[in-house]
Amino acid sequence: MAAGIREKQTVALKRMLNFNVPPVKNSTGEPVWKVLIYDRFGQDIISPLLSVKELRDMGITLHLLLHSDRDAIPDVPAVYFVMPTEENIDRMCQDLRNQLYESYYLNFISAISRSKLEDIANAAIGANAVTQVAKVFDQYLNFITLEDDMFVLCNQNKELVSYRAINRPDITDTEMETIMDTIVDSLFCFFVTLGAIPIIRCSRGTAAEMVAVDFHLNRVNLEESAVTESSPAGARPKKKNKKSYDLTASDKFWQKHKGSPFPEVAESVQQELESYRAQEDEVKRLKSIMGIEGEDEGAISMLSDNTAKLTSAVSSLPELLEKKRLIDLHTNVATAVLEHIKSRKLDVYFEYEEKIMSKSTLDKSLLDMISDPDAGTPEDKMRLFLIYYISSAQAPSEIDLEQYKKALMDAGCNLAPLSYIKQWKAFTKMASAPTSYGNTTPKPLGLFSRVMNTGSQFVMEGVKNLVLKQQNLPVTRILDNLMEMKSNPETDDYRYFDPKMLRGSDSSVPRNKNPFQEAIVFVVGGGNYIEYQNLVDYIKGKQGKHVLYGCSELFNATQFIKQLSQLGQK
Repeated sequence: MAAGIREKQTVALKRMLNFNVPPVKNSTGEPVWKVLIYDRFGQDIISPLLSVKELRDMGITLHLLLHSDRDAIPDVPAVYFVMPTEENIDRMCQDLRNQLYESYYLNFISAISRSKLEDIANAAIGANAVTQVAKVFDQYLNFITLEDDMFVLCNQNKELVSYRAINRPDITDTEMETIMDTIVDSLFCFFVTLGAIPIIRCSRGTAAEMVAVDFHLNRVNLEESAVTESSPAGARPKKKNKKSYDLTASDKFWQKHKGSPFPEVAESVQQELESYRAQEDEVKRLKSIMGIEGEDEGAISMLSDNTAKLTSAVSSLPELLEKKRLIDLHTNVATAVLEHIKSRKLDVYFEYEEKIMSKSTLDKSLLDMISDPDAGTPEDKMRLFLIYYISSAQAPSEIDLEQYKKALMDAGCNLAPLSYIKQWKAFTKMASAPTSYGNTTPKPLGLFSRVMNTGSQFVMEGVKNLVLKQQNLPVTRILDNLMEMKSNPETDDYRYFDPKMLRGSDSSVPRNKNPFQEAIVFVVGGGNYIEYQNLVDYIKGKQGKHVLYGCSELFNATQFIKQLSQLGQK
């Protein structure tokens, strides 16, 4: 697992786009020009990994949606990358009958069934296009890679495998089996691409156990399986009145600080800005000498093309201009984030949430916080109360609960999420907040005060100086217990599935007693960036260990509360 999943999936995509032949490195010849036809699933898989420029470098002159209106290009081969659905198969058969392209390279995101393969064969025979169907491949790429060490199952139809879908009270056995099969299919694709066969650990009596059993019994033979310039390929039009930026792997500031607390980001942006200003006079002088105005990409590109012919002083100019562009980008983004923090008092909410979970004394009562008309949105207030309700060892009395509900309603909150959480807590063995939470020594960052110096882009007055603590979230604690083979009541009862002990073995007794060096954490029912970043921070202190994080769906607090609301309305 030395190579990240992003690299492995990117390599697989590039091989597919090269007619399923590995691309020749440092090839100086012209690529074979072709068109790429994908559905929404294929678009979502390719977009985070390959830019339009990279597609063009591989000979992709056009990339079009399968169900869009497409003109015939009879002298160009077409590479298809789609899910093997009935609707997609019908459209591909129609393309064969209409003789749209010179040849057809059919690549399916998940394995295609024999019956659907026969439908394509019959269409090819009927259209006299058998010789034009050059290759048919199952690519096993039915997952979306977002980071080197992070993936999610899908974006299209994600409600089919959502937390709400799994936890609906009226869900039938057939519907649950369909959800589990969908998750297992994507996980199977992930492990084929990764080239790994996992030992599976999971909690008992949960959806995770259903996925594990299905995966273990039915999909264990992995080794037999086949295998604008900077905007993502096929990116959708950006909404008007909103400034959008592409944060790419080549952006060093983004790569360094994407998981950092906001105060640290704000300070780093300020330091970058001051560093650039120290060189600004030199930049202006060089630009004046060369007769260049503005900082557009054309100017930067023109300079880059002529770097070899310029003096050593001038050769640094393209780098400085690119640095300034990135500083402006991150300054604008950080300023917008800061406005949200100020307008919603998110710093205060953050402090309260930390104190509630660590059982610390609150500066003012939770009821006062909810009732404060200037503090946060109705959703912020509901989220704060849900954290309090879940974290409490004892639920509040009916009298207190009615007071809270009245305050929440007066603040404009929808109480449906609370209705569901009450039911959930009643049927779940809820321990008190983890004893380890908050026991570590607070680590005051003091960063807000440090970025309030003269000339700062970030006016931090009125924003609380946050105290951030380092502690492991539940997923990280579970991972630590399992990787280090620790005995802990939280994980002692976890199931154990080893593909090398498939038949007649007790799935509860670990064969391997040594600590694991590599792990894939997969959350059934949805994950989030907070869990992911907590795992990233944890593994930084574990030399030689590697962790990948995946989830059936990735959502933020707003999306999760919406699902809780839908469940609470049942």
